[in-house]
Amino acid sequence: MRKGLIPKLAVRSAVASVALVAFAGLANAADERWVQYSSNGLEVRVATAAAACPTARVDGRNVALSVRSTPGPDFPVRICAATLPAGTRSASIEGAALPLPKARPDKILLIGDTGCRISTIQVQSCNDPKQWPFAEGSAKAADTKPDLVIHLGDFHYRERACPLADRGCKGSPYGDNWAVWMADFFEPARSLLQAAPWVMVRGNHEECQRGGKGWSRALDPYPFKSANGCLGLGQPFTVDLGGVTLAILDTATAGELRARPNETARFRKQFESLERLAPTGPIWLAFHRPIWSVAASFLGIAVGGNASLAAASSAIPARTDMILSGHLHTFQILDFADDLPVQVVSGHGGNELHLTASNSPAGLTVQGAKIRSGKGASGVFGYAILERKADGGWSIANRSFDGKLVSSCELVGRRIACK
Repeated sequence: MRKGLIPKLAVRSAVASVALVAFAGLANAADERWVQYSSNGLEVRVATAAAACPTARVDGRNVALSVRSTPGPDFPVRICAATLPAGTRSASIEGAALPLPKARPDKILLIGDTGCRISTIQVQSCNDPKQWPFAEGSAKAADTKPDLVIHLGDFHYRERACPLADRGCKGSPYGDNWAVWMADFFEPARSLLQAAPWVMVRGNHEECQRGGKGWSRALDPYPFKSANGCLGLGQPFTVDLGGVTLAILDTATAGELRARPNETARFRKQFESLERLAPTGPIWLAFHRPIWSVAASFLGIAVGGNASLAAASSAIPARTDMILSGHLHTFQILDFADDLPVQVVSGHGGNELHLTASNSPAGLTVQGAKIRSGKGASGVFGYAILERKADGGWSIANRSFDGKLVSSCELVGRRIACK
């Protein structure tokens, strides 16, 4: 037997035991239930270990949920779904009320990059709520009573086994399986999932070679039809926010360091399609990788943003006022000297923070765009809240997970004023 094989087998055996225990417990576990926007409108979804999908009660009548995905290797649950008609007044499953949307959501919570990282080179202390505060933070965020939650991508981070020498993540499952999706997202997010409908944005950690199978089965906004268990990149779809159209794009694979011609062409075509998908009124975009963001700066030179998306950005409709993204593990909001949409980054939802991200980015140039003004808050876990004002404008507040206000800005078209 080769040297070092016994310890490796021991690790695999221990992890397998953890997964088996987690899977065995599913038979007695409560179903996971949530409401999200999809390409077909508003859907209720359920993850269940039961042999059949449940029935929802919608406006006084029974609505049977259909099977979205059946149990399979590493996923011993079936995902069930049903479309909720526009204007639904009440909906419940087994007596538990489901959150329903407001025609004009006034309070929108932004959160992103929430999972706990266990990779080859980085290990986060998943068992320490100070080091991975997503569970406590999402419960506090639910207390704000948002009308809508937008998760800006990167749900799944436990890609490798916890090292034997590291007790900060002892007992954690790993890989693209249901045990990890429960640990990284569904269990810690449960109270926030019950608080409001969600928009789910795919991140690069939900690419097919990473957490894409769990994403495709449970959260992808398109129907689950896949021979290999993972859906490809999705097309844009829209959500009516009452006076604003939110367009959701899948930028999970967009190349950052250099523009990839095939990707630039794809995103240019998608940006151009927004004129048809949102023919009137202001537009907001939601996608994971920000076009413009400052991950770090050296001697006045900014590092960050996405080259492929920047090369396609001239096709963004002029009615687009704001872009909502994650990916950079911080909060950042930027407006630009040129007539470009405001870029918001809310990626400080639980994963290890990017401490090099600029807090005072004004005057820097990133991906060819000069930053007119901006605000950052590196080193603070939290979320952002967009709130509609009486005059029809919007404000955005960056809050830490203990509810403290870190910074706030007023938004007027493509301009911000922060304090």
